[in-house]
Amino acid sequence: MSAPSGSPVPSAPPSYEEAVGINMDYPHPYPVPDPGQKPDGKGMNPPPYMGQPPPANNPITVQTVYVQQPVLFYDRPVQMCCPSCNQVIVTRLSYEAGALTWLSCGGLCLLGCGGGCCLIPFCIDALKDVDHTCPKCSTLLGSYKRL
Repeated sequence: MSAPSGSPVPSAPPSYEEAVGINMDYPHPYPVPDPGQKPDGKGMNPPPYMGQPPPANNPITVQTVYVQQPVLFYDRPVQMCCPSCNQVIVTRLSYEAGALTWLSCGGLCLLGCGGGCCLIPFCIDALKDVDHTCPKCSTLLGSYKRL
């Protein structure tokens, strides 16, 4: 097969830059690897700032925001920040008769504990519900229900 007489036969295919039409004299908006360098991005220069002024050395203000985790109330005092008075406090506990106290009383009555012995659960704090209050502003912060 012979080539037409009017067009010369190229010796090699065109390079990528010639085929795409990239001007090698114009600065690229992205880093170009040097010959022999792997194009993995390591060791390449950062892109130049095209049409933008260089970044100014303005001080950056940092604002720290504290997010309080939900507090779980049990039958022990809790150290926390009071949402009402914004003071770090240890909660004050107060005990009230709750469902477990009344069920214990009823269970003792069914077992035949008469003469006031069925009222013993009302004297035991471990059977009562617990309210947590702030010792400074007396705000109710939470409760622990046994049942």
